[in-house]
Amino acid sequence: MGMWRKLVVAAAAGLVSVAGAAQQGADDPYIWLEDVHGEKALAWARHENDRTLGELQSDPRYKTMYDQALTQMQAEDRIPYVQITPTGLYNFWQDANHVRGIYRRTTMASYRTANPKWETVLDVDALAKAEGKSWVYQGMSCLPPAYTRCLVFLSQGGSDANVVREFDLRTKSLVAGGFNLPEGKQGVTWEDENTLLVGRDWGRGTMTPSGYAFITKRLKRGQPLDQAVEVFRGEPTDVSAGAYVMRDTDGRAQALVGYRSIEVFNNQYALLKRSGKVVLNLPRRSAVQGIIDGRMLVSLDEAWAPSPGVRFAPDTIVSYDLAAWKRDPLRAKPSLVWAPGKRQSLSGLATTHGKLVVNMLDNVRGRLFTLDYVKGRWRKTNVALPLNATVGVATTDDRSEQAMFTVTDYLTPSTLWFYNGATGSLQKIKSSPARFDASRHVVEQLEAVSRDGTRIPYFLIRPREMKMDGSTPTLLYGYGGFQSQEVPYYSGTLGKLWLEAGNAYVVANLRGGGEFGPEWHQAAQGAHKQRTWDDYIAVAEDLIQRKISSPRRLGVVGGSQGGLLVGTAITQRPELFNAAIVQVPLFDMLRYHLIGAGASWIGEYGDPRIPEQRAWLEAYSPYQKLRAGVTYPTPFIETSTADDRVTPVHGRKAAARLAALKDPYYYYENLEGGHAAAANLPETARRLALEYLYATRRLVD
Repeated sequence: MGMWRKLVVAAAAGLVSVAGAAQQGADDPYIWLEDVHGEKALAWARHENDRTLGELQSDPRYKTMYDQALTQMQAEDRIPYVQITPTGLYNFWQDANHVRGIYRRTTMASYRTANPKWETVLDVDALAKAEGKSWVYQGMSCLPPAYTRCLVFLSQGGSDANVVREFDLRTKSLVAGGFNLPEGKQGVTWEDENTLLVGRDWGRGTMTPSGYAFITKRLKRGQPLDQAVEVFRGEPTDVSAGAYVMRDTDGRAQALVGYRSIEVFNNQYALLKRSGKVVLNLPRRSAVQGIIDGRMLVSLDEAWAPSPGVRFAPDTIVSYDLAAWKRDPLRAKPSLVWAPGKRQSLSGLATTHGKLVVNMLDNVRGRLFTLDYVKGRWRKTNVALPLNATVGVATTDDRSEQAMFTVTDYLTPSTLWFYNGATGSLQKIKSSPARFDASRHVVEQLEAVSRDGTRIPYFLIRPREMKMDGSTPTLLYGYGGFQSQEVPYYSGTLGKLWLEAGNAYVVANLRGGGEFGPEWHQAAQGAHKQRTWDDYIAVAEDLIQRKISSPRRLGVVGGSQGGLLVGTAITQRPELFNAAIVQVPLFDMLRYHLIGAGASWIGEYGDPRIPEQRAWLEAYSPYQKLRAGVTYPTPFIETSTADDRVTPVHGRKAAARLAALKDPYYYYENLEGGHAAAANLPETARRLALEYLYATRRLVD
């Protein structure tokens, strides 16, 4: 849940003290469940797990669903997505023999064959066994331009906190006596072969209320942490702050940049020079994106007028001449790279050695093109990928113009395309086989009208011969927050465990998301967050009005911010639904800022310590809205003990409140898994089987 915010503490704002904030839960009988690893709370969770698993796993359909899900997830014919580097093509792979996974490599020539030959670089299962740890692989960061010396990130059980170790790709081993950072929520990046930039807990008062670092230090090889030297400092009230080296596509360091995440999508950047720090005069809703063709790139999430007569629209990309920007970033002039058209939005950026790759949405349909800076102008080249699908950038090569792109939609298996930007050639090189029979389903893009008249698009995946009488079991998915874009994708498990049975699935493009750019997101932040909930309810009502489904056959599903979305749906309009899958949710919005990384999301929702903002949070907070005498759609609440981002606290308290109200529910807390609620493929298969079995029992039976 990529949530960022600023926690402003000022008496003039009407905030209560920290001690006062802690007292906000004094009348909450389930406050003891906020002790994530407390013996009493864990005993409660195990008891709930036994009850839920005992009922659902005893259903004979569970094993079939689990086996089907696990078979798909461990299938050897999955597309092995890679990262292109100078030392080879790298892939992280999990299957029945590698539950925790292996990091492996091959060559481009071998990868383009039907059966690539792989060389194991790191066996996470073997490392976990040797060290007696529950390691979850979280990535590898290698130092350019050689990409042979790396940092490997390992988490106990899947939490955001991790350990960082130095790894040598040439010897395929951890570096004896190399960098080895103890566990923590930390940001670590290379400055050079013998130096790291480290943001972590440096002692009392060095972490933000969100639980992230705001001080970055320079750590030399062989130096103990307590001797590291400060490089950049944000503010204690930031979400987080850090520093990194901005490099060109040759891997050369061009600038040292400090950043402050002040609140959600609200950033401040500084060029760190030997002579001192220069705070950049960029708008707060912007992001420094990197370097290509001697240009420094910035994306904008708000309109910006940097000088008289010059104005850039939201969701625009601008650039600076790199040399001029480095000399004097305050006087360098930005110029336009790309601006979106109507109902278009920026989806992502990437670079090859000499090209900027732009991924965008056009009415929630993917488009992809490249840009070259030639003789003072940006030259655009469209990449002729299939239309009416979701396209993505799988990997790009900084040393050449090679890239790989993905194409997917709800009913068509994903494909991987190889692109040579030097010649413009495009070739499909890998395809995922069909995982379910999609011939009996169709996809439609429809619209509902929200309470304030805004038209809300949604995708409907339904049986081709569906009767329009409200009898079709339907799951309605939504997220609607943090500018996240919900786009078509192929899911074999969704198809096999749900669609093949003749059911329907809906994905709503709600305000608060990013399908139509930053303004679509900002329309449903803070005081206006109710618009997200209204949009979701409007889609549900539209499904019922069109007789696609009915309250007896309609269920809602969502995770994290989407779990909050589901919570608001069933507390505001419980009569519309007969099932609710609530995944790793936020639920208690009056104490969320005190739980996990909750304080980092105040920019999205508001601050419960400010009376005016507490009022709008209290108006929808699902935990407080669970009341006696209301029939709720027997929700299935899923969490993870290892989730140190949202934590299991919200889900625990929701279940406990329902129990006190004597309302039926299911609760399952995975002991590992982090915010994904699953640390490996068997755990993910179990989660999916439980979800779809629950939905079948509630909506089909």
